[in-house]
Amino acid sequence: MKLYNGYENERLARNYTLLSDQYQFNMGCGYLVSGKKDTEAVFDVFFRKVPTNGGYAVMAGLDKIIPFIQNLKFDERDLDYFRRNNYPEEYIEYLKNFKFHGTITAIPDGTPVFPNEPLITVKAPIIEAQILETCILSIINGAMEHATGARRIIEATPDKKDVIVFDASDFRKPKDPKAVMEFGLRRADGPEAGIDASIYGIMAGCAGTSNVMVANMLNIKAMGTMAHSWIEAFDSEYEAFLNYAKIYPQACTLLVDTFDTLKSGVPNAIKVFEYMKENGMSLDNIGIRIDSGDLAYLSKEARRMLDAAGFPQAKICLSNGLNANTIEDLTRQGACFDTLGVGDNISKPEGRMGCVYKLVAENVNGIWQPKIKLSDSEIKIVNPDHKTLYRAYDKTTGYALADIMTRQGEIVSNDDLIIIDPANASKSTKLNNFELRELHKPIFVNGELVYDDPNIEVKKDYCNNEMATLYPEVRRTTSPHLYHVSGTEDYVKFKQELIEHHKSLVLK
Repeated sequence: MKLYNGYENERLARNYTLLSDQYQFNMGCGYLVSGKKDTEAVFDVFFRKVPTNGGYAVMAGLDKIIPFIQNLKFDERDLDYFRRNNYPEEYIEYLKNFKFHGTITAIPDGTPVFPNEPLITVKAPIIEAQILETCILSIINGAMEHATGARRIIEATPDKKDVIVFDASDFRKPKDPKAVMEFGLRRADGPEAGIDASIYGIMAGCAGTSNVMVANMLNIKAMGTMAHSWIEAFDSEYEAFLNYAKIYPQACTLLVDTFDTLKSGVPNAIKVFEYMKENGMSLDNIGIRIDSGDLAYLSKEARRMLDAAGFPQAKICLSNGLNANTIEDLTRQGACFDTLGVGDNISKPEGRMGCVYKLVAENVNGIWQPKIKLSDSEIKIVNPDHKTLYRAYDKTTGYALADIMTRQGEIVSNDDLIIIDPANASKSTKLNNFELRELHKPIFVNGELVYDDPNIEVKKDYCNNEMATLYPEVRRTTSPHLYHVSGTEDYVKFKQELIEHHKSLVLK
């Protein structure tokens, strides 16, 4: 993500080189001492379950992972840590000259993604790949939680049209929701989480943010109204509103729930709008915000009062701990609103991504060997080997049908194709009339950055368009349809044979 106004080199708050668990460096030292440091390995980043039982997650975090890897070097202060803790001098010398030489591919930011498929694949000398693990997971877990939480809000917010029509002929048209404003900075777990929430919220589809630093980074104007303290600071609510209107006539949204929304707030807002009308002030950008109480009832009554007073153009903004479920409830109850201010559930969304970083292949004496982690829990059995990931689209409707894993180099049929659940070989589906798109893009090749990370508006448009390719049943908030992450027949057969092979070794 390209940032503006002097923030280009400040996406990372500090040097993240030592942002790692101790065992990563212990294993790195072990690889060096045991002679395995140059052994090439493949690691996959993936998650096992969508947070809060949702139907999808949204990929995010490449904009931070890229500069992390570019800036990954150990200065003297870093090396002193290893000296103080008695690491061997050969390891310290290795770290002193460290440079990432590997290849990384990833699904682009803004793409809807699903459990147990590789989001990021790292192919590198095993010592290098191991050192990257913790920071990559820390970045991507937080980024995806913000982006996924924001997109759930977007999907729950009704279109400007009265009726949502899912027409196969225009499936690629992005959702056109009423504006969702990201207001989560004050609720975030620290400044960096607040910055991330704002950036990934906009990427996922929010109209803008109240976060002034992020607005400056992205060369946009921040959004916001007023707090209750503004009203309390004046002798009367009317005086507070009038002063605000005089100062900001081009963005006059008045907070009406400080004392009594319907008996005081809305009537005083109407009086101010009448003053503006009488004095020739613009009425193009007037509105109210309701931040407490029964939002459905209050918004309907406020709409009736504003219309009756001759201000149908006055917009209504609702806020106050909104999430996807409450937004859908408000819509079902006929709440009247034009915009939503959402904070907590983007900056601190419920649920966690739980991304993991697992070894799936290793080059042993010039021969690539698949690696697998077995478990008594089926969900924790890793999909092994270096894979290619495709998304299949229906040629008629354009909707995404399934994501499909293959072994690297496997030739995939573009006609009739049988795909199988890698966790349950008895579940198979036959696809026809489809087209395939490879999901991963090269990010680093042999240590060199080859990916031009798009700017925020490009990512936002991309996310909107990608989400529009998912069936509505997958996008819904409650009990979403399960989107299939499958393997080809050859891949699933290979996985099952590998599992049986390792089980047989255990029984010997």
